[in-house]
Amino acid sequence: MASSLHLGLAAIPVRGIESRKGVQGGSPCVAGTRIPVWVLEDYRRLGKSDAELLEMYPSLRAENLAAAWEFVRLNTNLVDEQIRENEQ
Repeated sequence: MASSLHLGLAAIPVRGIESRKGVQGGSPCVAGTRIPVWVLEDYRRLGKSDAELLEMYPSLRAENLAAAWEFVRLNTNLVDEQIRENEQ
């Protein structure tokens, strides 16, 4: 899996979201998990509600999703690119 971070798209940091080398290709993830923000956003764009996502990912809490949505708001281009990369 390629990471947009390597394409020169720098992420605006958000508390509760972290990028770690060697974890999900460096993609921004919910802190302490291996759940990439782009995956959550892709599900949201496909119509999944927060409640459905919390059922799908029982380790997540509402505040984790709030951090993810803030990250998407501030880093839309990066998340869009990660979704495109992973559709291929």
